[in-house]
Amino acid sequence: MTDYTEDMIARMTLAALTDPGDPVTGKLVQAIGLTETLALLRDPGAAIPAQVDPLEGIRWRQEAASRQKDALSDELITLTEGGGLRLLTPGRAGWPADLTDLGPSAPLVLWAKGNPELLTSSLTSRVTIAGARAATGYGVHVTRELAGQLAEAPRILISGGAYGIDAEAHRAALAVRSGSTIAVLAGGVDRPYPAGNASLFQSITDSGGLLLSEVPPGLAPNRDRFVARARLMAALSAATVIPEAGFRSGSLRVAVEAHDLGRRVGAVPGPITSAASAGCNRMLAEGLAEVVTNASGIESMLDPTPTPYRLPPAYQQAARRAAPDASRTAGRAAL
Repeated sequence: MTDYTEDMIARMTLAALTDPGDPVTGKLVQAIGLTETLALLRDPGAAIPAQVDPLEGIRWRQEAASRQKDALSDELITLTEGGGLRLLTPGRAGWPADLTDLGPSAPLVLWAKGNPELLTSSLTSRVTIAGARAATGYGVHVTRELAGQLAEAPRILISGGAYGIDAEAHRAALAVRSGSTIAVLAGGVDRPYPAGNASLFQSITDSGGLLLSEVPPGLAPNRDRFVARARLMAALSAATVIPEAGFRSGSLRVAVEAHDLGRRVGAVPGPITSAASAGCNRMLAEGLAEVVTNASGIESMLDPTPTPYRLPPAYQQAARRAAPDASRTAGRAAL
């Protein structure tokens, strides 16, 4: 059984009382610490520090008050231990250091099931793939090709476990002998969603992959948790790729979060007649994403020191033959 420190218990409790990525919580934790922030929630009469707007502080307290029953540390520990989950906290083994890029919106704690060592590899070893739930045959084919080749590289594939593109990315990684994949969930790890992908989630952990969430066990996903999850999917990898997404697809939020973090973003262009590709085509038109047509293009996005482009041999020979003429022309111009 894990020896839960005061820091770990405070982080679990705050995660249950507040929204994932809540900026008020993040600001207060940075300003006054975990224990003091938790004390502010338990004492309605305590003054909110000046770092937080008074009205935001009131809202923060009201929302926390409605969740008191979900924040009992003994129950959270029981669910964590009973589900075979591992608790990850900043500064301890398994914590992904790249999440510090999220600033005050960084998660307080993570619950993991599977192999957390996948989170301690280099940022460039991981790539996020997200996209349409109602994927077309085109999107499925492209995702399988890209994800399969990336897994063979090998790169660790991150996605959200949803139907459609997400599930295909996970399956493509699992189909490769050395493939690894991480599913970032919007609800508790003990309640993987959607339920129809239960066998996929089991395969991920059985194969040495990882299920990950900042939402405490026992809690179901909701809209706000899906929205907040996007920043984690973006921050955990060096690049985000969208193979197929509609105009209003939630996967576009992952791309926007990645762009805001300074990560590379790629999108696969699709038919102009396909509503399922409208989101990708829009990102490309607005310059939010780079064109992706193959896995080698994604590899170049991930590699911080790419090999300089070299002309094919036939063109190299032609260039060398032309070089003397060019130098003589430059010499005459100098005279």
